[in-house]
Amino acid sequence: MPATRISCLPVIIFAVLISSDAFSQSSGLRKWEAGIHAGAYLYQGDLTTHSYGSVETIRPGFGISGTRIISKAFAARLMFSMSKLAGDESIYEYPRWRQQRNFSFTASVKELSLSLHWNILRSNYEDVKFEPYAFAGAAVSFVNINRNYSEFNAVYFGDQSPVITGLAADVATPTPKILPVVPVGAGLRYHVSQKIVVNLEGSYRLMYTDYLDGFSKSANPNQKDHYSSLTFGVSYKFGSKDKYECPVAN
Repeated sequence: MPATRISCLPVIIFAVLISSDAFSQSSGLRKWEAGIHAGAYLYQGDLTTHSYGSVETIRPGFGISGTRIISKAFAARLMFSMSKLAGDESIYEYPRWRQQRNFSFTASVKELSLSLHWNILRSNYEDVKFEPYAFAGAAVSFVNINRNYSEFNAVYFGDQSPVITGLAADVATPTPKILPVVPVGAGLRYHVSQKIVVNLEGSYRLMYTDYLDGFSKSANPNQKDHYSSLTFGVSYKFGSKDKYECPVAN
């Protein structure tokens, strides 16, 4: 038996004994991915009448990511994204006080997140077409918030209104620049080839501030602000299907 073949034989036997599923002929052992993502970002807070968010002011966003496959079921993803958020009360006819209060905001968001992804089918090392997944993680968002109350009708609410006193408190409160975020979500991956994967993903960001839109005391201080996204992504898998890269014997 050629020496090159013998040198790899103990490694192969040991690997088969400790991980028999890692060497199925249909499975890939590529453990790194790089991806790009684009989609729609949705604000949820005091300046919309919808509990699910301000669909009228959806804004675009995009991101890049790197993923490390850890096991058959789990992978870790580091992602950086940039997006816009917005809310505007003037677009709502009812209740009528919305157009009188007339608060609005825009914000730019830069988010850095690290999340753990669970492959529900446990097929990270297999050649399959569809892979549903869920994830959760931790993130930090760098935000630039521009609140606007220039069209606020103080006469409509009256001097003793909590909206008036609340607005004074809000204006005196600086808007946050850095916010901790907990992203959670789910998605579906489709393998175009052994190295190209596309995915559709929904993500919801849990936040612990009521000043994402710049208003709290003058709006609803008992309810926190959040944002979510629906994105489409394309990823490229790196690495070799031959984990130990043994030379082929002639």
